Amino acid sequence: MKILFDQGVPVPLRRHLLAHQVDTAYERGWSKLRNGALFDRAEAEGYELMVTTDQNLRHQQDLDGRKLAIVVLLAASWPHLRQYADEVCAAIEQVEAGAYVEVEAG
Repeated sequence: MKILFDQGVPVPLRRHLLAHQVDTAYERGWSKLRNGALFDRAEAEGYELMVTTDQNLRHQQDLDGRKLAIVVLLAASWPHLRQYADEVCAAIEQVEAGAYVEVEAG
């Protein structure tokens, strides 16, 4: 699966997703894109999933009709999130196209 990490997602999580292609918005040069434009660009580039820590996302964006699945991490601190990496990875593995899933770590 082709996965995009939004700003704020702890990059060390990438090591737990070795079976997938994981890029960051920063690496792609998309750091300044707002959510709607970021979703459009990610979908155009073939990303299937975006991982974010933006808990207000579903209230700020119309996500209906999107192909891009969204996984929202409700914790952003890697020292804390590391303990729940298996749960985060399980949510990522199970998410379906266009779905919105929040993962509570703890």
